[in-house]
Amino acid sequence: MEMGKMKKSLRIKIISMGNAEVGKSCIIKRYCEKRFVHKYLATIGIDYGVTKVNIRDKEVKVNIFDMAGHPIFYEVRNEFYKDTQGAIIVFDVSDRNSFEALDSWLLELQNEVGNQSEVDNIAVCVCANKTDKKRVVDESEGRIWADTRGYHYFETSAQTGEGVTEMFQNLFEGVVSADQVEAIQKLKAARSDYERLGVQLGASKDEVNKAYRKLAVLLHPDKSVAPGSEEAFKLLVAARTTLLKKCS
Repeated sequence: MEMGKMKKSLRIKIISMGNAEVGKSCIIKRYCEKRFVHKYLATIGIDYGVTKVNIRDKEVKVNIFDMAGHPIFYEVRNEFYKDTQGAIIVFDVSDRNSFEALDSWLLELQNEVGNQSEVDNIAVCVCANKTDKKRVVDESEGRIWADTRGYHYFETSAQTGEGVTEMFQNLFEGVVSADQVEAIQKLKAARSDYERLGVQLGASKDEVNKAYRKLAVLLHPDKSVAPGSEEAFKLLVAARTTLLKKCS
């Protein structure tokens, strides 16, 4: 097959957040390599891993960015929030300070992503790790924190493997947002190009491009695993092309 005609692999970007030594690297290693590393060196800056999964009958390459939790690495990790589609916020059930730090991690995510609509489109799982140890944070506390923010909550042990696979599977499924599904349905049901982009008859070039960019972020086939996203994106591109010709 010619290089220009090769189909680009579907990719999604996942990040891990949380205080140092809560087990972020070990959770990722447990999921990707099905093993527990007893002596794990502290992450310096960013660690990076890749794995392949099947999401809704599509093979997807998952890029996982494991971000160091120590404050001195903020200037390194803040470069990696952009284009995030899924996030794991991890705390250690045997360390109350790591649980109390969840708010600051969530604030960092919101500040670095910046655009609230993009933040809302990030699938987030709250991970209560090290359940094999003596806990000082009750499960009910963790669930309440997650539930009040609309996030899924999982209890895990990187050492035993408990809950790790289930958490990642839930996160991958969550990458398909309600906004994506709604946008796909509207594009397919629309009766005109103006309706597809959600602009008024006689819209300007800037208005057409602005509407296009908003939908393209949701539906680009390199990022979206929502069923029908590829077909919907083609409709979107065609509608934009037609309307721009009318604007010229």
